[in-house]
Formats: sequence, structure tokens, C-alpha cells
Amino acid sequence: WAYPTILTLHTVGLGIVVGANAVGDFRLLGFVPRLPVPSLTPLFGFMWFGLVVNVVTGVVLFIAEATTRATQPVFYIKLTLIGLALVSTKLIQTAMFRDPALFESSIIPQRDKRLAAMSLLLWIGAITAGRLMAYL
Repeated sequence: WAYPTILTLHTVGLGIVVGANAVGDFRLLGFVPRLPVPSLTPLFGFMWFGLVVNVVTGVVLFIAEATTRATQPVFYIKLTLIGLALVSTKLIQTAMFRDPALFESSIIPQRDKRLAAMSLLLWIGAITAGRLMAYL
């Protein structure tokens, strides 16, 4: 039961990380304009908690199959996409709280919209690469 439990925790952590990110991204993209930006502050705490869960469980999953995973290019693609997604998340967090009043208007800077779209694409890519690891 150890491996399925760790894999389940990894999936739950991923849901927390990506779900919290998606809420902020959708707010920047204008899908939920009435959602106040200050109300998103707790989401970043959940997101970083989910990341810790994913890092710990990811290391355990890697150790369980290190000889296989270390030779898979898709594993390194996944790690790269996660790293880039985390950078974009930090940039989004900084942008959202740099001037929250800006985001209360209906005009979101194009730079921030592009950053949110890129964030969503990076997380989708990381999830896809992670799933492909089981088949490649």
C-alpha cells in the first residue's frame, strides 16, 4: 500500500498546486472579474503547501524507480516545466499584490494576462509529461 498511498498524495498535492494557480490565472485572464484580488492571498499559502507535498512525495516516487526515471528525457522535461511554472507563479503573485487596486478594475495589463496564460500552459505541460512517464 505504500506506493499507491504516496502516488495518491502526489496527485492530491498536484491538485492543490495547480488548482490554486488556476484560480489566480483565471482571475487575471478575466474569467472571474468579481473575485476580489485580496481574497486570493490564502490560495498562495495552499499552493506552497501543495508544492511541499509534491516535492516530498515526488522524491519518494523517484527513489522507488530512480534507475528508470533518471534515463527518461520526459522526466527532465517535467522538472523543467515545473520550474518554469513556479517562476511564473511567483511573478504572478508579485504582480497581483504589487498593486491590488489595479486588478479591481476590469483592465488587466496584457503582460499579466500573457503570464497567466503561460502559467496554465506550463502546468498542463508538466502534468502531461508526468503522465507520459508511465508510458515512455
